[in-house]
Amino acid sequence: MYAPFGTTTVLGYPRIGPHRELKSAVEGFWAGHVDAAGLLAAAAKLREDTWRTLRDAGLAAVPSHTFSLYDHVLDTAVTVGAVPARFARLGLGALETYFAMARGTDAEPALELTKWFDTNYHYLVPEIGPDTAFAADPGRLLAEVAQARSLGIETRPVLVGPATFLLLAKADAAAPAGFDPLSRLDDLVEVYGALLAALHGAGVAWVQLDEPAYVGDRTPAQIAALARAYRRLAALPARPQIFVATYFGALGEALPALLDTPVEAVGLDLVAGPENLDGLAAHGQMPWRTVVAGLVDGRNVWRTDLRAAAAKAAALRELCDRVAVSTSCSLLHVPVDLDAEVDLDPRLRERLAFARQKVDEVVALGAAVRDGADGLPPAVAAPPPHWRDEKVRDRLAALGPGQRRRVPYPRRAAAQRERWGLPVLPTTTIGSFPQTAEIRRARAAWRAGRLAESDYVARMRSEIDAVLAFQERVGLDVLVHGEPERSDMVQYFAERLSGFAATAHGWVQSYGSRCVRPPILFGDVARPAPMTVAWSAYAQSRTDRPVKGMLTGPTTILAWSFVREDQALADTAMQVALALRDEVGDLERAGIGVIQVDEPALRELLPLRARDHRAYLDWAVAAFQIATAGAAEATQIHTHLCYSEFGAVLPAIEALDADVTSIEASRSRMEVLADLASAGYGRGVGPGVYDIHSPRVPEQAEVVAALRAAVAAVPAERVWVNPDCGLKTRGYDEVERALTRLVAAARQVRADQ
Repeated sequence: MYAPFGTTTVLGYPRIGPHRELKSAVEGFWAGHVDAAGLLAAAAKLREDTWRTLRDAGLAAVPSHTFSLYDHVLDTAVTVGAVPARFARLGLGALETYFAMARGTDAEPALELTKWFDTNYHYLVPEIGPDTAFAADPGRLLAEVAQARSLGIETRPVLVGPATFLLLAKADAAAPAGFDPLSRLDDLVEVYGALLAALHGAGVAWVQLDEPAYVGDRTPAQIAALARAYRRLAALPARPQIFVATYFGALGEALPALLDTPVEAVGLDLVAGPENLDGLAAHGQMPWRTVVAGLVDGRNVWRTDLRAAAAKAAALRELCDRVAVSTSCSLLHVPVDLDAEVDLDPRLRERLAFARQKVDEVVALGAAVRDGADGLPPAVAAPPPHWRDEKVRDRLAALGPGQRRRVPYPRRAAAQRERWGLPVLPTTTIGSFPQTAEIRRARAAWRAGRLAESDYVARMRSEIDAVLAFQERVGLDVLVHGEPERSDMVQYFAERLSGFAATAHGWVQSYGSRCVRPPILFGDVARPAPMTVAWSAYAQSRTDRPVKGMLTGPTTILAWSFVREDQALADTAMQVALALRDEVGDLERAGIGVIQVDEPALRELLPLRARDHRAYLDWAVAAFQIATAGAAEATQIHTHLCYSEFGAVLPAIEALDADVTSIEASRSRMEVLADLASAGYGRGVGPGVYDIHSPRVPEQAEVVAALRAAVAAVPAERVWVNPDCGLKTRGYDEVERALTRLVAAARQVRADQ
């Protein structure tokens, strides 16, 4: 019998808790301060609070199994039995094995970590081989259904869909060359069938299977695999009704293939993929299917134009009788509740909606679909004039082509060798050093006015002195000041640039227990005063070794902020770049001759369709060049990229024209080296040889092996030796052991050259 889907739902909700309760519980468990029972109790309370919030807001259909202790892709891997043998043979308990996959152990490195499509959320990459023994484990799915029922709430369990799960996976180390994880789809679908049968047996009416991989470019064979999977699942004799959710864009050629399967509901993102409406129109009437319309943006914090969204819903009603309103994607990408932001400018605040407010928007739109749009509020007014800065716009317009590029790299490299005289395989770090509790307390006290400015500066300078001494003792060649004054690499700059607003409690999960507070970029961007110069200049005055100035690049500042929607991203990026250009110039005048402009999000923002790549990369590269092109020949410009698949952007990395590019490589088995070698990359490169997102410290022999692989792919005179990311989340004991081994390994391989 058909069970109604419900008129309103969301695809997911933030799982960190309004006060980052998940972070406290998980990190307490890792530190031994919270036992397993305490961790699971905290998780249970977070789930219950979310379900109650969604029910009490008036949502008609509530999802479950969207909570995770670390990552929802990892949860799906455990649920389908895709635990790599290298972790299973450790002989750990279920919870310990789960966290070993996420964080690694002394015996085994963690699963690879990479970006979830074009967001700043990181997922753990499943490892699949021909011998992966898939097996259904519905225990947690059923437990959450039962837990919600104890509150009187029926839920819709959520899993990553089988096709997307395999498309996001990588071949395990034992797989033969050319093995494609998607070749295991039929085996995996059988396991999903067992999960659906278990849910049906528990009386579950609906299940949500997420297939966002199909909003990107897919081959005919991959699209056929999607259709085959859902025909098989829909044909099961005993199962819940199936809702296939897609998000982050338009399905394109995959849409008719999915609509031709007998699943009962399909979710379409009408915010990032408005073309989905055209695809539905081309398909024809669908009187028996529910279309779940993603009308409320799940990725940005601006209020929804409810009347425009209702018009989309009305157009959708012309194509199908059963329409439900939802968010465009899970709300895990936005902060929990705007009500916590009491200090925001009211003129900005009235334009915003966080997760809790977006649920209200979904409910309001559901009522409009049912009863008409007359009761909806008017659209938000245009941005106020004071958010516009004509001086910034005029200066950008006057920036000629000759001011946008540096002199050729060979000329710069010669000048930099003469200035610095660094050894082959120079050693450095990415920027940040451990942020101790004492540093965080001092920063908080200063912000609250409990610590005088002079005392704060003295405390930060003392930390910088200690970090420099630490690096000199370990033997690093190019030093950093450690960034004790920065809580976050984007927020720090946003607080010092006009056009940005910072939140007090706007936390969003980045990976695991790591949360960030993306600033809100609402107006034209300018730099009222130098932002980093005093700290970098002080550090350089305390050592004879070069100290890097540390900046965050324009594309990354955009990617890790909630950005205005009233102008093109490219225009906003150029404004940020111009502000950074001024900072580069001031750093040079203060005697800083090595400047790192980090772009870890360069690959992250790459559009999911190849047809859109060129336009994006053109402006991302141009913004970086504007930021750095004013630097002198002998000033060495570094950049850093992390946790992404880099092959698609190698030409853009070359076009950035940085003198040295450091790249995450440790979790991905140094795979980027083959791409660099095949592309003939001709500048300095530092493939990360130490995974800082894991407490595991590599042995010297491992680092030596990684470096030998690097110099086999790239000439040794252009290879740098560094960790794969900043060190702020690590402790000093493990950092000292890791960096000591890193320096020793560099010297060992250097001796071979």
